[in-house]
Amino acid sequence: MNNLHHRKATINDLPTIVALLLDDVLGQQREANAEKIDQRYIDAFSRIDIDPNQYLMVVTSNDKIVGTCHLTLMPSLTFTGSTRLQIEAVRVLANHRGQKIGEWMVREAFKFAALNGASIIQLTTNKERARAVQFYERMGFQATHAGMKYYVKDML
Repeated sequence: MNNLHHRKATINDLPTIVALLLDDVLGQQREANAEKIDQRYIDAFSRIDIDPNQYLMVVTSNDKIVGTCHLTLMPSLTFTGSTRLQIEAVRVLANHRGQKIGEWMVREAFKFAALNGASIIQLTTNKERARAVQFYERMGFQATHAGMKYYVKDML
């Protein structure tokens, strides 16, 4: 972990980030799997990149991307006008797992939250990712709420 750094992702990082999103069964079921990067990824990256409340993090080791996560600052009226940090899309390169890179990345997200005045850090993880649930619990997260999703395509 000595050589780990993080930085804001650039458009040139997008193929590697998408590959990380595809690096498990759930990702393969829901992500666009193509040789060429789908335009929707490019459009989403552009929206993320210009939004000051977004930090698309890439983690590097010896200048190679080994992980990523997406951090979103969300002002809220609840908890007396608190700011929340949402952590999404936490991924570590398969052959780098088990080296505490995910732990390092989440701790860096904690620092990002503190630097930006967030008082609540939240995330969701798919119930099928039992190891991820255990990891987040070890990091101090508590399953205090039931996460729910509604996919807009279902209403069309």
